[in-house]
Amino acid sequence: MLDLPALDFPALDFFGLAMLEVVLAGALAGLVGVLVVLRERAFFTMSLTHATFPGAVAAAILGVSIPLGAAVAAVALIAVAVGIGRIRSQGPAVASGIMLTAGFALGAFLQSVAPLAIDVESFLVGQVLAVTGADLALTAAVLAVALAVWALAGRHLIFSSVDEAGYRRAGLAPWLPETLALATIAGTVVAIMPVVGAILGVALIVAPAAAARLLVRDWRWMLVLAPAIGIASGVLGLWASRWLDLAAGGAIALVAALAYGLAWLVHALRARPAVGDAVPAAVRIPAGHATIETRSP
Repeated sequence: MLDLPALDFPALDFFGLAMLEVVLAGALAGLVGVLVVLRERAFFTMSLTHATFPGAVAAAILGVSIPLGAAVAAVALIAVAVGIGRIRSQGPAVASGIMLTAGFALGAFLQSVAPLAIDVESFLVGQVLAVTGADLALTAAVLAVALAVWALAGRHLIFSSVDEAGYRRAGLAPWLPETLALATIAGTVVAIMPVVGAILGVALIVAPAAAARLLVRDWRWMLVLAPAIGIASGVLGLWASRWLDLAAGGAIALVAALAYGLAWLVHALRARPAVGDAVPAAVRIPAGHATIETRSP
């Protein structure tokens, strides 16, 4: 694990530790997921979750910290993505696609040339019932950082998300909030890997925040509702895995997806125009210096 002091909970068994971890991870994923949704970085996040896989495999082969290996891979891949994205004829979508395919392929290649004694599937879908105090410490630390990022730079992140041109005209540099956002997303991907793995992590990050955006208008309320949905997804998914003897990571991701489906249904019913209404009302999300506005379907 990373060089963080391991949290010690002698009164908790393995399931209690797992439950505490999913609560921390759900709160973290929901909080950072708001950033992902508002900045439209869902595809980048999916690419990053896959691209950290080779870092985890390489760390296991070398016998060093798996989260550290994933973090190093994340930093390297963010640099590559930023470099490709700055090429006019390419763009961020191309960079994310290259990261997704090349990263996952590299992880599979490393695993085939140097078979591991541990189960590689745990990297892909998580193994939350095997979390340790060090995993809890890492998730708690990244959660504290995410809270600090929103508290200190939240308005800059929102302003640059909804009106980058206006942010530039204000004399501010958009690459600063962009770099901060990417670093926070990368840290979250690494921290929740023990819970939902490299593949399913995007579900826990994106689905609660996307559900919150359908249900509330103000981004500040999204920061409250998305972590709550993330925690509920983690807790319900973990209990479902125990009751139904399912893989915990898959159950958590499925509950998160179902939460989004339920939010979409509520949004659709609430947005249905009454008899005689000609045009549905616009849904507005105040965002400090700017306003996000979408048209109800």
